[in-house]
Parts: sequence; C-alpha cells; structure tokens
Amino acid sequence: MEVIFLLIAISLILAGTFLFLFFKAMKSGQFDDDYTPSVRILFENPPKKSTKKNPSTKQKSYE
Repeated sequence: MEVIFLLIAISLILAGTFLFLFFKAMKSGQFDDDYTPSVRILFENPPKKSTKKNPSTKQKSYE
C-alpha cells in the first residue's frame, strides 16, 4: 500500500515538472510561428468573381 502512495507522489511531481516546463516554453516563445507569415502571400486566394449582372448589356434571344 505504501508503494501506491509513493507512485502517486512521484507522478504528481513529474506532472508538475512537465506543466512548469510547458509554461516556461510558452512564455519564452518556443511555439511562436515565424515561418507562416513570410509565405502567406504565396498561398493567397484568387479574387472572387462578381456575380452581379451588368444591366446595360442585354441578353440575346435566339428564338
């Protein structure tokens, strides 16, 4: 039974250590994305086509 308490204590210390290291990495900018903004222009979407009909042009009827 004492082994279970020892394992729980070790796992809590280990989890706390990983949590501390994660927050430390977040604060130092480890996960910041520096590459994507520089290549974002290469993947720009094409301009949208206008779906409005020009009222000055009349459609021809072939009847």
